[in-house]
Amino acid sequence: MDYRHLGDSTLNVSAICLGSMTWGQQNTEAEAHDQLALAADHGINFIDTAELYPVPPRAQTSTRTESILGSWLKHQPRERWIIASKAAGPRRALEWIRGGPAAFDRENLRAAVEGSLRRLQTDYIDLYQLHWPERNVPMFGQYQFDPTQETLAVSIHSQLETLDELVREGKIRYVGVSNEFGWGLMQFIRLADQHGLPRIASVQNAYNLINRTFEFSLAEIAWRERISLLAYSPLAFGHLSGKYLADPQARGRINDFAGFGQRYEKPGVPLAIAAYVELAQRYGLTATRMALAFVYHRWFVGSTIIGATSLAQLEENLSAWELRLPDELMRDIEAIHLTHMNPAP
Repeated sequence: MDYRHLGDSTLNVSAICLGSMTWGQQNTEAEAHDQLALAADHGINFIDTAELYPVPPRAQTSTRTESILGSWLKHQPRERWIIASKAAGPRRALEWIRGGPAAFDRENLRAAVEGSLRRLQTDYIDLYQLHWPERNVPMFGQYQFDPTQETLAVSIHSQLETLDELVREGKIRYVGVSNEFGWGLMQFIRLADQHGLPRIASVQNAYNLINRTFEFSLAEIAWRERISLLAYSPLAFGHLSGKYLADPQARGRINDFAGFGQRYEKPGVPLAIAAYVELAQRYGLTATRMALAFVYHRWFVGSTIIGATSLAQLEENLSAWELRLPDELMRDIEAIHLTHMNPAP
């Protein structure tokens, strides 16, 4: 396992991060703890969670994932683990989270951190992220900015001021953003540098073979401004395993939760998936291993967040770390990408 510093921070994280959004809904507490033990055996020291989890979000399961992680973390040497969590933002009809957070204002951010600390049974969170922008942006499968949806929003400067308070109090160590766009990234960086506020260490965005939109402008920003990508959905909610191509009714999040995964309900997705599955077979690889190896070793990826509902899935996902895709295969991936470019932005 490789370890990388996130941005300019001192957080030295494993190149694979164990995601947790199935815990408490698709996985029991015992199963989650087994996943954590297996991840530790493979050298993983980085766990990502959120107050929103498990996903899909529901009132009856909300925050359960952090509690499951906390019941395990309290028996661990805290310094061995880098824990990332996230504050749920507004405009997503989540009335059961702090009454439906109206904004990333001081009251909501402080309440979110305090709740996460309590559930995680820890005194501090290593990386605290804003789960999605408060301002009007296209999110979770939307891909066009619509200025008619503009609403009032707490300024990024004010958000950083509250995060700065929490850093100074020792409740969080570093900050990050998630599901962000170029303008937002540059604002967070500019305002932090201008006012001596916490500089974001990372951006957690979707990145996989059928959604490489990060490469268009965010990769340059990440390199020039020393921001690490935490890549989520490297298997595109299981699509890149090829299982839904082989059996449209296969068990998985897409079929288990109606209306889930709208990002992948676009007409170009099946054609792209078929092309990548055929390519993997041609090289004697599983589609899963090829898709993961592609993301794991991209130069701008600080860590790749993987999730699983079984230990067998997790073992396969971890095994892909040792795979280095040959140059010829990479050229074939690019050829498919140019033919089926980003069908699931």
